[in-house]
Amino acid sequence: MTRMRKFAAALSAAAAALLATSPTASAGPTGVHTPTASASPARHAPFVRESFDRLPLGPVTAGRGWTTDVSDGSLTVEPSSTGHGRELRLRTEGNGRAFLVLPGLAPAGNSFWARLRLRVDRFPQAPDWAHWTIAEASGSDTPTLVRPLGGQYVPSSRANFWGVGSDLGPTGDWTAWKTSAPATAGAWSCVEFHLDAADNRVTVYQDGVERSELTVSTKEHGGTADDFVLPHFDTLKLGWQLYQAGPTPSSYDLRMDDVALSTRRVGGCRS
Repeated sequence: MTRMRKFAAALSAAAAALLATSPTASAGPTGVHTPTASASPARHAPFVRESFDRLPLGPVTAGRGWTTDVSDGSLTVEPSSTGHGRELRLRTEGNGRAFLVLPGLAPAGNSFWARLRLRVDRFPQAPDWAHWTIAEASGSDTPTLVRPLGGQYVPSSRANFWGVGSDLGPTGDWTAWKTSAPATAGAWSCVEFHLDAADNRVTVYQDGVERSELTVSTKEHGGTADDFVLPHFDTLKLGWQLYQAGPTPSSYDLRMDDVALSTRRVGGCRS
């Protein structure tokens, strides 16, 4: 009996030691949740999540894990226009810019998914071919800028259309807009994009539906005959920039909410 009691005591001590050393949720780099063995499946949890609900109302220049890039513009946390929580309002004058900036990214395999809800109050109606960007991803290894969310005013149609684009890389400055993807002002939409380094592919989804006509890849894009190659991503900007001076209208408002980045598709756009 004495031997059995000693054996049971040893088992109890070992179990206690294991519990004491079991991994628990811990804070990683600012704004990043470190996956742990207790989170299932942790490796697919968003590594960036921002709902703006915990930020104070009013002008904002930074948040948990993000900063801002502003010229002739502003970012303000406001009560949600849908009646729940808070949202981010980005406003620019002329061809200004207002971006939420997520620095220090290092996605596994240099690929990631992004999801956000947005509403653009007005799109440009002048000058002809006015070009705007809502999302821009970049890396320090190359000057290439990848613009998975953006578009252009097409004068022949008198309308704005969504298009994936790029600049400063070997394929030049281009926006592959499609007339089958009109940009609608004044309405909320849930947008997703996937940056996939396997074939330098950019895929866009709107309200849970893939917009296959907007997809670009290594050989299929809107630039020169050179290959389109993604940089090693370390920064993502989300917001608004219009590049031409003296646009009509002269100011722009964009509302943003429910931002999430993950190594797998986050989803939630159909709910």
